[in-house]
This record gives sequence, C-alpha cells and structure tokens, in this order.
Amino acid sequence: MNTETLDAGTMDLIENPPLAVVVDLDDTLFPQGSYLYGASRAVGRAGAAAGLDQVRLSRAVRRQLLAGSDRGGTIDRALIAYGIAPDLAADLIPVLVAAFTTYRPRRLPRYPGALDALAALSARYPVACLTDGNPVIQRAKLAATGLSEAFTTIVITDELGGRTLRKPHPEGLRQAAETLGVRPSDLVVIGDRPGKDMAVAAALGARSIRVRTGEYADAPDEPAATATVPDLAAAAALLGV
Repeated sequence: MNTETLDAGTMDLIENPPLAVVVDLDDTLFPQGSYLYGASRAVGRAGAAAGLDQVRLSRAVRRQLLAGSDRGGTIDRALIAYGIAPDLAADLIPVLVAAFTTYRPRRLPRYPGALDALAALSARYPVACLTDGNPVIQRAKLAATGLSEAFTTIVITDELGGRTLRKPHPEGLRQAAETLGVRPSDLVVIGDRPGKDMAVAAALGARSIRVRTGEYADAPDEPAATATVPDLAAAAALLGV
C-alpha cells in the first residue's frame, strides 16, 4: 500500500489500529434488498388469502420499501397505493404486518468476500454486530446469511428500548463496547450509512469506516467517516487483516 497517497484518517487507522470492531448488518454484510424482496412476496401471499391480487400487492409493498426501507407504516402506505379503503385496511394491516415480520428466508446472499473479511477481522479483533430493527427479523437475517456465530456479541438496538434507541442513539454502541471490554473510543465502526453508523461512532468518540454498498451507497458523507472504502473486504484490509 502506497501510504504517500492516503488521507490522514486512513493513515490513523493503519498506524493506530482499534482494539475492537463493530460491524453493521443490513447493506454492510448483505444486500438488504434481497430480504425485502422476499418479505414483500410473503405479504403478497397473505394478501391473496384475503382476496387481494398477490402480485399487485407485493409490488405495492416493494415500492414503499424502495422509497425508504426503515420508514414506519410500510404496509399502511402499500394498501393506500393499492386502493384499499381505510375501513377494510384496518382489518388487513395486522395480518399483513405479521406476514412481513414472520418471514424467514432460508438463505440470504452475502456480499462477495464478506464472510472471509469477517473471519479475518474476528481472528484479530473482538467483533460485535450492531444492528437496528425488529429483533425477530434481524435474527432471521443473521441466520439466513450464516453469520449468527461470526461475532463475539450481537447488539440489536430495539432489544434495548425499542425504536428510540436505534442508531445514531449511542446506547447500542455503548453496550457493544462494554461487552467487548473496551472504551468506545477504542472501537472502529464499519457501516454503510453516515447518518447512522458514522454518526453513532462520532457520538462516542469512536472511529469509523464507511462502506459504499447498498441502498445508501450514494448518500452524502454527513457526518464524514474516518475512512471510506468500497466494501467490507477493503475495510478488513485497511485494518491489517
């Protein structure tokens, strides 16, 4: 590696490696879209049992997810777009939400090189997974990617206190640091979303590496990461593994 062309943040990570690593899940280790596609089809099947057009409903759900996968009320908005009257939607929503949250993919594709990169990181550092979302859904994703056993610890922020503690709230990262036995400032956070992963790192004085993968690959660097790389494999290489 030609260190003469590297910026200050990247040089700092090379010369002063962290004591532990925290890795995001969705769109960092695997393409979140692959899960959302399957979940929208599960909603379509549940809708078909209630007399709706399966393909049309699946597409309506998928469009809402593409508009922002972590926004609340996805099913509500999909039913409005489908043209369901509010009084009928009220009865359908619990059934369709249950279909979404209980969807269990058998397998989800990891990003190329992600498994080897995670194994290399784990061989050198304690590694935590820090992820937001419904715990049932997030654990299903981990199982389907084959990554459930790849971490020293897994912190799902919703288990700590619901949606209010999702990143960039610092509590999840604070819990990860405590479990890993290091100070937050001794961590590096690897993730795809500046407004969540880079922001939570900055909140506790940790460093961060942004990977440009997934839904937010082109989002502005606000706040800026310590370093930016194409993917997890490049992040692992930056950390000397």
